Amino acid sequence: MKLKKMMALVLCAATVAGFGLTGCGNSDNGAADNAGSAATESGSTDSADESSDFSGNISVLSREDGSGTRGAFIELFGIEVKNDAGEKEDMTTVDATITNNTEVMMSTVAGNEYAIGYCSLGSLNDTVKAVKIDGAEATTDNVSNGSYKVSRPFNIITKDTVSDVAQDFINYIMSADGQQVIADDGYISVAQGDTFTSTGASGKITIDGSSSVSPVMEKLVEAYKAVNPNAEIEQQTTDSTTGITSAIDGKCDIGMASRDLKDEETGVTATKIALDGIAVIVNNANPIDEISSDMVKQIFTGEVTQWDAVK
Repeated sequence: MKLKKMMALVLCAATVAGFGLTGCGNSDNGAADNAGSAATESGSTDSADESSDFSGNISVLSREDGSGTRGAFIELFGIEVKNDAGEKEDMTTVDATITNNTEVMMSTVAGNEYAIGYCSLGSLNDTVKAVKIDGAEATTDNVSNGSYKVSRPFNIITKDTVSDVAQDFINYIMSADGQQVIADDGYISVAQGDTFTSTGASGKITIDGSSSVSPVMEKLVEAYKAVNPNAEIEQQTTDSTTGITSAIDGKCDIGMASRDLKDEETGVTATKIALDGIAVIVNNANPIDEISSDMVKQIFTGEVTQWDAVK
């Protein structure tokens, strides 16, 4: 696997606060390199002509190893390939800047006119722009009807036996009430359960894992505790691999993962609680509104490095 540049969360947070995020990008893609094109592109971004004239070095942003969003992204766009030994290899360009979570990814793209990255569709907001992929807009409706094909599952990871209170919470997630919380938060529900009635079980539940799943899980926790105040729930946000490993090792009751289990991740079960799209995002000042899936692959593998080559 290629080496990736790592960008510490603390450094990015300091950059966001003090320097408008531009320092989080690669040195090859900094403001100095793009200064000549910035003035040209400061006007309206609606026309196709302006889109074709947009130029500058592409600043590629990706997620850290262990991220379920990254795992799904590289698989869906063909960035992960099998080498001669038959092993899967991530071909993300070595020039990619690595962000440690969804929030940092979005804020970095929002602060860099030449950046491109990706994030959970459910986390998308107006600080960045989601481009169409192969003509399909990144919406929950298009994920549901299959026209937007860049999607992945949100899973909870558990051992075969869980505590009574953990099972009660899982029952809530899969109930009509829990699935409505998921739908209201911008994700796609996957179950049609009955109205929830709590057993009133008491005790502590520990949850760990994916930063993509974490926001909707927080909403589920809040809603569940309103109907069962006997439950004490502690939630930690890391990444999908950590969540799965923690569930396997018994360090948490419920792991969160934005990908399916790998063959070697045994002793636990993945239960799909929602479906989510992955949005390919650019800065709001970028006039490009649509990119083909093949072009996304070329950008993230480093084959295409200039915005004026993106058609």
